[in-house]
Amino acid sequence: MEQAKGSPLLLPAAIQEESIPRQPSYVAMVARNFLRHRTALLGLIILITFAILSVIGPYIVPYDPAIIDLSARLQPPSAAHWFGTDELGRDILTRIIIGSRITLMITVFAVLIALVVGSLLGAIAGYYGGLVDAVISRFIDLLMTLPGFLLAVAIIAALGVGTLNVIIAVGVYSIPTFARIARGSTLSVKSELYVLASVGLGAGDIWILRRHIAPNIVPPLIVQTSLRLATAILTASGLSFLGLGPQPPTPEWGAMLASGRNFITSAPLLVLFPGLAIFFVALSFNLLGDGLRDALDPRLIR
Repeated sequence: MEQAKGSPLLLPAAIQEESIPRQPSYVAMVARNFLRHRTALLGLIILITFAILSVIGPYIVPYDPAIIDLSARLQPPSAAHWFGTDELGRDILTRIIIGSRITLMITVFAVLIALVVGSLLGAIAGYYGGLVDAVISRFIDLLMTLPGFLLAVAIIAALGVGTLNVIIAVGVYSIPTFARIARGSTLSVKSELYVLASVGLGAGDIWILRRHIAPNIVPPLIVQTSLRLATAILTASGLSFLGLGPQPPTPEWGAMLASGRNFITSAPLLVLFPGLAIFFVALSFNLLGDGLRDALDPRLIR
């Protein structure tokens, strides 16, 4: 049967599907852009290494991090003690590996608290506006007017020293950053036509926040989370250095710096190795944040 003149040429479905190029998914494009970022991959590898050590550390370390052996105090690196020993004869490598669990736990949970609370406050303020926005924004502005580290110190002074209170202090200190990003992104998204159409169709606020607002404000929050982790580990270590964090004999990198500062001239390794651990973890968070920012850039995804 001949094709009618002027009618479109019909092709078999299989040929039509093969002739249309398939576009990669959003996740695949983000992953492709991230894998091209070599420094971000380096940061991810460093973080994975420390994360693995924090999990398996208690099962592979040859020494107890809390046992004191004064006969082995301030020994240089050797086959028995790769990083040497501290002023109480404790193995430095063991304490760094065990301390990675404490330090990373404080950092991750503090930023997680700030991410959840700050994102909710920012999204609610940006979506509802009016009096709700004014009250939340003034609260965030109040937190931002206070010096961050001093705010954390004040919170610990009110709650007392300890691991949990350091997590709360660093988390509260980080809330304004996430709240401002979530509020700005929500203000931008809620004026889009598809959001206005959902409102016109009678969709509820919770449904709109969950289906339209949340997916669009997640990318900048992910980037900020990675960058904020670097700041949080420095803040948490600084609080522990001042004696406001986990108490001895709990191994924590900031506390190790504090105990080793009195021997910085005679045994500099006591502050060198925990300082390097803090440096590499903070650097890896920053590298990871830069890579995520580039990978989630809409211009690069296109």
